[in-house]
Amino acid sequence: MAYDPLAAFRMHGHAAIVTGGAQNIGAGIARAFAGAGARVMIADLDGAKAAATATAIAAETGQEVRGMACDVTKEGDIQALVAATVAAFGGLSTLVNNVGWGGVNPDPLAVTETQMLDSYKLNTISAYRMTAACVPHLLQAKNPSVINSGSFSSAVPAYDILAYATAKAALNQMMVSLAHALAKKVRVNSVLIGTVITPGYAAAGIDAATQERMMHPDTLTGRPGTPEDVANAMLWLASPAGGWISGQTINVHGGGGVVRLFGH
Repeated sequence: MAYDPLAAFRMHGHAAIVTGGAQNIGAGIARAFAGAGARVMIADLDGAKAAATATAIAAETGQEVRGMACDVTKEGDIQALVAATVAAFGGLSTLVNNVGWGGVNPDPLAVTETQMLDSYKLNTISAYRMTAACVPHLLQAKNPSVINSGSFSSAVPAYDILAYATAKAALNQMMVSLAHALAKKVRVNSVLIGTVITPGYAAAGIDAATQERMMHPDTLTGRPGTPEDVANAMLWLASPAGGWISGQTINVHGGGGVVRLFGH
């Protein structure tokens, strides 16, 4: 048989949960996993959209993909999601904590305590609670892993989205700590995502002119990312191809900004 270097990227036998998977980056991740052979549960606050996206991906890939409503800030919803996934697929090998959102903070010194706490609950604590609920099942799986959708804003000054960036920075610490706690048992990694233009930017309060500027970033690749760019990195980390990778933050952001010592 001819050598197939792509075999390690296939996910036949894997069962995955993708939170926030009904649209945008989450839908791209679910599509990539299903296309690689995994069975996927799409969880989203919008249960109808999760089900519709699951149906579309299943038709495209020929894999079993399901969707259900889940508010990842509610413990009851988390437990119901994990139970439904295990019942449907017979187990669980992969968790993608993709849920995350943050609005613009025009004045970084006027962010309220409620805004800070709400961002922490959604972007950090939800990933922790999802991981805790999934670990008993992941421990029984082959090639188990947890991957978080992080943000490049967690690693650079980001005062205009202070609440979100701060919560995502906490997610980085949580990821590496859990990777060490689960060493030799479950791999844990985060993808620090750069500018991927989706409808979510408008919902976060970013105006059209700013979005247009973001379409032409001064990065090493010179373009914004796509959901597929992020999904491909997630697929690598979740598949057997990423079996030697844990406790890492992987930058997927077009290479960062171009550094010029003497101008253009």
